[in-house]
Formats: sequence, structure tokens, C-alpha cells
Amino acid sequence: MEANIIVNNQTPKKKSVELFQFFYKYGTMITIGVLILIFSFVNPSFIQSDNVINILRSISIVTIIAIGITISLTVDGFDLSVGSVASLSNAIVISMFVWFSQNTFIAIISAITASLLVGTFNSFMIVKLRIPDMLMTLATMFIIQGIALTYTKGATVSQNMVMPDGTMATGMISPHFAKIGAVPWIIIIMAAAVLLVHIFLTYTKHGRYMYVIGGNKEAARLSGIPVNKYKVVAYLLSALFASIGGIVLASRVMTAEINSGAPYLMDAVAAAFIGLSVLGAGKPNAFGTFIGAVLIGILQNGLVMMSVPYYAMDIVKGSVLAFALAITYYKQK
Repeated sequence: MEANIIVNNQTPKKKSVELFQFFYKYGTMITIGVLILIFSFVNPSFIQSDNVINILRSISIVTIIAIGITISLTVDGFDLSVGSVASLSNAIVISMFVWFSQNTFIAIISAITASLLVGTFNSFMIVKLRIPDMLMTLATMFIIQGIALTYTKGATVSQNMVMPDGTMATGMISPHFAKIGAVPWIIIIMAAAVLLVHIFLTYTKHGRYMYVIGGNKEAARLSGIPVNKYKVVAYLLSALFASIGGIVLASRVMTAEINSGAPYLMDAVAAAFIGLSVLGAGKPNAFGTFIGAVLIGILQNGLVMMSVPYYAMDIVKGSVLAFALAITYYKQK
């Protein structure tokens, strides 16, 4: 009799655990499916091919930047400077065309080089001086914002702009560069970034080493894994993808706005953290980050179609992020 009572008492608990596991693994996918049904019912044009392409285009830059954050998370880091790095990269690549009449190759290499210097600075301060990742990259975020503003003198950089001396800028943005931010190339670049990082993290020893470091840094060190080396690589790759995001943004809008990359930070962070639970991964991963970006993109697009005020968007995105974090950390507990 007592055994039966124990079994009966454990059954509801076991079922609740299994239900939680199911929603932890498939909750994001289910949410995306439900949102598609709701938005399609409210506005049938939501599922038309043109709008689907528009959603993919809108999440491309967010996904690319979020991939960088994902890589930093694998080594138990967190890069908050990616938005500012994207702004700096955006400003440099456009200025190379407009101010200095450089070709596409020089413009892109200049932007990437500047961004990698930021990644090197972050790595040095975090690895050598042992400053906590979040605090250091937060400081770097403000520093790079200031550098970008100083470099552009607080002005929007664009073709035919008026220079400080009163003359007109003579440089022109290459038509080949302009194609990068257009469909289908912007979507192809995003897909390539997701695929390459997924392969790197999942199927190479270097990716597995990063996961080991993120899981237990001391155990990784005792196993002979060069922890500091991989943390440096993680922050360099994070800066690289932030730079690519800034370059793609520059190609899409053909100007360098003040702090243009800053609005992408929150969405990129949300996508990376939502991705932790996709398909029960329980760890940073490129595919999950992409799915997180898709969720955010569908929410934004659907809410715009429903004429929800733009100032309410952050409430929804913040709530989604808070829910994703609650599920993830409750699972870890």
C-alpha cells in the first residue's frame, strides 16, 4: 500500500518535469508557430513571400551581430561592445568611400581592422588584467561610441555631404558595395555566418574546447586547454562579426548614422539568450541564435502590421527576453 502511494505521489511530479522539458526544448518553435498563426489571421499578407523575405532581411544584421555575442558566451564571457563596434565599422567603411575615395576592398579591410583592434583591447583587459567581461565590455562600449562620434564629428557621413571646411565630399560609394545590403546577398551573408559558426562550434575541436571552457574553466585548464588563448579568439571573433554587421548595415542604408549600431545590441543579446533553450541545447549555439532572431523579427513585423506603437516594441522584446532567461536559468538550477 505504501509503495503504491509513493508511486502515485511521484507520478504528477514526473509528468510536470516532462512537460517542462518539452516546453524548454520546443517552446521557442511553438511560440513562433503560434505567432505566425495569429499574425496571419489578423493580416493574411503576413505570410506572403514578400513579407517573409522582408523579415529575413530585417533580422540579418541582428543575427550576424548576435553570432558574435554567442561566441563570447561559449567561453562564459559576454560582449556588450558589439553595438558600438558595429557603429564604428559602419562609420569607417562609409568614410573610406566618401572622404578618401577608396575602393571596396580597402574600405572593408579598414573597418574590420579597426574592429579587431577593439577585440584585441577587450581581450587584453579581460585576460591579462582579469577585469570581469561584462564590466570591461560595458566600458569599451562607451569608449568606442565616443571614438565613433569623434571620428565623424557627430555628423552623418553620406555622399555629397558638406565637409567641415565648407566643401562638398567628392567620394562615391561603390555600386558593388551597395549590393551587399540588398536581397539576396544580405540573407546569404547571414545564412553563411550561421552555418560557418555552427560547424565551427559543433564539429571542430576548437569549438568543443570553447564549450568546455564555458562549462568549467578550471577543469579546462587542468585538461591542458589554453583557456586564455581561446578567450582571446572568442573576443576577436565577436568583434569580427560585429564589424561585418556594421558593414552590411552601411551597405543597406548607404550612410553612417550616429551610433547606428546601438539599437541592434538589445535585439542581438535577446536572440543569443533565447537561443540557449532552442531544441534543448542548453548552451550558446548559432542555430538557436538564428531562431531567436527569427522570433524577434516575427514579433516586430507582426506588431507593426497590427499598428502597435513603436515605443511599445521594447516592452514586448524585453518581456520575451525575461521569459527566455527565466526558463533557461530555472532549467540550469
